[in-house]
Amino acid sequence: MSEKKFTHYLMFGLLYFTQGTILSYFTALNALYLLKYVVDMTRIGIMGTIALIPFVIKVFLGMLSDKVNLFGLGNRKPYIVIGLIVQILCLLFVPLVNPGTSFWMYVAIAFLLQMGMALYDTCTDGLALDTTPISEKGTIQGFMVGGRAVGVIVTASLVGLLAENVSWSAVFWCLALLTLPPFFFLKTVSEPPKAQERTFDWKAFSAFKQVRVIALALVGFVFFLIIIGVNQIMNPYLQESFNISLSMAGFFTTIWGIGVVLGSVAGGSLITKLGNQKAVWGAILIAIVSILGLAAINQLSFAWFLVALFGVCYGTYQTVYFALAMEYTDPRIAATMFSILMAVTNIGQGVGLGLSGFFADSFGYKTTFIILAFLNLVVLPFLPLVFGKNRKKSSVQTANI
Repeated sequence: MSEKKFTHYLMFGLLYFTQGTILSYFTALNALYLLKYVVDMTRIGIMGTIALIPFVIKVFLGMLSDKVNLFGLGNRKPYIVIGLIVQILCLLFVPLVNPGTSFWMYVAIAFLLQMGMALYDTCTDGLALDTTPISEKGTIQGFMVGGRAVGVIVTASLVGLLAENVSWSAVFWCLALLTLPPFFFLKTVSEPPKAQERTFDWKAFSAFKQVRVIALALVGFVFFLIIIGVNQIMNPYLQESFNISLSMAGFFTTIWGIGVVLGSVAGGSLITKLGNQKAVWGAILIAIVSILGLAAINQLSFAWFLVALFGVCYGTYQTVYFALAMEYTDPRIAATMFSILMAVTNIGQGVGLGLSGFFADSFGYKTTFIILAFLNLVVLPFLPLVFGKNRKKSSVQTANI
């Protein structure tokens, strides 16, 4: 791999690294933080669903990015900068809010933070589509999913230790600081003139009439409902079952993040070496085994391996689905179409957060894991529609680096 190409991939990895630092908090500590203020799991699930709304409506942010070259500075990078700044400001303000007495204020800040993240997320995806050949879809998605997981790994143990030994304010200040690295690397990737002069074509939306695109979106909805639902309750489950500390919750999230990195590599390799269809089947198998394994944990020593295995599942599902979405995206509405496919997954995540919180309160954690594991089977009728023999190869063409 050339130095120029590696730098190209690194910049996208860093933008996703920044997302990973926030994900590490919401994965490892948010539920535990709110439980500390006597917020029940049902409200935590509702909060998670509301906070994900920006990722559901980010299609409009993608449309804005496709159509409007902001102040002549570009269709992608200026929006990325704005999104990062919003995230920093929210992280600096949130320590001033007590979620026990001002729960909805906390939810509002989380919503705004996610709106900033959704803005730079969809524009990062658009920039990747503008500048990366479709033949490298598995590689670029591996870097992005892996970069987000590295953000989780770097910060999970750190924020757990800070929460336990310093203060919760230190956690949020640390996350704000870790939002800064992408600013120093954005200049390494330029928006191609062809992308800046793009013609937004409403006729391109006819792509959503294709059965394969509809089926892919439904598969993504189910996949993400499952993995985010499992992810939300994993640390509360371990705390209830084994009374783990905040710092240990952070360590478990680090192990999970390592699994996600391995899953991102596995997902990219499955796509490249075995093809799209076999990659999806491999991801489903990993998901069922790992989630049922979590339900069967009876000793803390087994939890380390199974949490890592679920991380592999998480990373594989994301990389495989994102790579397929890149392949099926029409370049005339690149960021818009990709963001619509991502919005469907985010609706799935919102449903997963709400359902897993409700199921955990109603039926217990183990039963919830079992339900979510078998939900993977729901996608089986849709796979022949996604990978039918008569499916035409994608005509997507992207710029060479």
